[in-house]
Amino acid sequence: MAYRLPPLSSLRTFEAAARHLSFKKAAAELHVTPAAVSQQIKTLENYLGVLLFQRRPNALLLTEDGVSMFPKIRDGLDLFASAVEGTQRSRTRVLNVVAPPSFAARWLVPRLSRFSAAHPEVAIRISSSAKHIDGPHALTEQAKDLVDPRQEAGDVAIRFGMGQYPGSQVEKILTPDYVLVCSPLFLTGDSPLLTPQDLSRYVLIHDESITASEQRPSWREWFSVAGVSGMDTERGPRFSNTLMVLEAVLEGQGVGLVLKPLVEADVAAGRLCIPFSISLPSRYSYFFVTSKAAAGQPMVKLFQSWLLSEVGGGR
Repeated sequence: MAYRLPPLSSLRTFEAAARHLSFKKAAAELHVTPAAVSQQIKTLENYLGVLLFQRRPNALLLTEDGVSMFPKIRDGLDLFASAVEGTQRSRTRVLNVVAPPSFAARWLVPRLSRFSAAHPEVAIRISSSAKHIDGPHALTEQAKDLVDPRQEAGDVAIRFGMGQYPGSQVEKILTPDYVLVCSPLFLTGDSPLLTPQDLSRYVLIHDESITASEQRPSWREWFSVAGVSGMDTERGPRFSNTLMVLEAVLEGQGVGLVLKPLVEADVAAGRLCIPFSISLPSRYSYFFVTSKAAAGQPMVKLFQSWLLSEVGGGR
């Protein structure tokens, strides 16, 4: 079949410019000049007979035609890349995984030795990014934000959010609960923490790693479930990263509301304790996200299956 296509270099340039919404950033990624990117886009627009970008003084936006075209071009390039990779006889079997910092450090990394033991032929490269926690803007607004969960380097992304990632293959991993955690030392001494009312004597640590304030748990909610009123729930320090919250709790600086899977190992080792059975369901879940082309790769499927078995086994 004869394909009537514009130069593939112009399609690749369009995908980069649309993903970044910047000719300058696309040029840096493609190792060309911004002028060269602009020329490639003009060539593609002339071929198609439509404008793909709205060029404004301080912003670059996709037109309606550009928004419609972007995910299809991106998926097509993913398929090209997958086909090339699949025919490389001596390729290195490296799986890139990017995840939220707290999930990577407190849940994923401690378990990776089991995956490596079962699949020594696959090398895992882990990176973390707070961008993989959903922000305050709806991810369904693709025309506005063009959110690409695979934008960070990685064949696989683990996201903490609502699961609405257009153009990607998405599977829910886990919807965890938040629990109150503290140092075991808080349960002993002259003024032990025995009831929720006793928390009036302790520092409340606030986790603001979820930037969408309406989606994160609050001490007000926790005390409401506990049946405690009249408590000042706004006092105490605030941290933008769950790892900092956990460090402060481990150091005995106060009590925190933390996702239970992230502290189970510390509780089992006696470094932390969960003094009350009260929990708050998370509004966010963890999702396994990858491109539709990469979803069929054998090592991606191996990692996905292992990840789900770890969650299912409660390990």
